[in-house]
Amino acid sequence: MKSATVIRHIAFEDLGTLEIALERKGYTIKYLEAGIDDLTDIAPTEDILIILGGPIGAYDEEDYPFLVDELRLLEQRLKADLPTLGICLGAQLMARALGARVYPGGEKEIGWSNIVLSEVGKNSPLVNLDVENTPILHWHGDTFDLPQGATRLASSSLYENQAFSYGKASMGLQFHPEVTQTGLQRWFIGHACEINSTPGISVEQLRADTVKYGHLLQKQALEVWENWLESVELVY
Repeated sequence: MKSATVIRHIAFEDLGTLEIALERKGYTIKYLEAGIDDLTDIAPTEDILIILGGPIGAYDEEDYPFLVDELRLLEQRLKADLPTLGICLGAQLMARALGARVYPGGEKEIGWSNIVLSEVGKNSPLVNLDVENTPILHWHGDTFDLPQGATRLASSSLYENQAFSYGKASMGLQFHPEVTQTGLQRWFIGHACEINSTPGISVEQLRADTVKYGHLLQKQALEVWENWLESVELVY
């Protein structure tokens, strides 16, 4: 049976709609909790590896030593060109594993706004997330340089590198297409301190925008995940 191994950094940032797509495609899902589970037990040859987001930096291995294990695992998988997906922190770790710089951005990007797909992005699994279609949830303060050998798929008004592809079927996404309207209610509690300390951001506005845009994103994101999983199955 096909399997997806998922590294989670904080309990409420989970697979969301991606879990539905994986189950539809017949994958079993195994969560490993960063900082608790032994990440060195993950075989580099797992069918699919997914690394989710979290409120730490991809360069914070002095405080969070498990990041060393994640980077080593990513280096092995990406070198072997095995299907890998990184979301937010996961994408930053992928970029760093590929030799790119990850660093604090000029300002935090939190809330719902559009992305703009590159020409390559318009022919990628992200095709239905273009600017005319679907506002996306962003929640990050760090950014990264485009790794050597990677292809930019999307940008936003604040950050040029919002998504990239690498190899036959790996993607790094700085934004959060996986979120659900229900799941985000947990984010608003868990990230209360960050929300309250970020100018121009409020729970009230985030909740209102989630009601406005969340249902459409859930629909479009399912197509993104199904497109990506089909691309994985075509080449592996």
